[in-house]
Amino acid sequence: MVLPATTPQPPYYAVIFTSIRADGDNGYIETAKQVLELASKQPGFLGFESARQEIGISVSYWSSLEAIKAWKENADHRQAQGRAKGWYMAFRVRVCRVEREYVF
Repeated sequence: MVLPATTPQPPYYAVIFTSIRADGDNGYIETAKQVLELASKQPGFLGFESARQEIGISVSYWSSLEAIKAWKENADHRQAQGRAKGWYMAFRVRVCRVEREYVF
């Protein structure tokens, strides 16, 4: 069973990546695993959640906007970003500040 990411008390930040995949793997699955492993080692990384049906939604949690910027500029992450057009028909990235969290 997969559980939601454990995050600290707000405020913190969420990066929401919404996507529609293109046909074929084109190295996506292996690269996605590597990128998540790399992200989890970055300063300020707090957690990750993902779900996919017709549309995919992945959310990574971060301690600060500076940590998000450093991850965006990471050389290995930038290389993966450069391959995105072969993996996705469309995608969007949103950055949000989490003000409240309710746990059940």
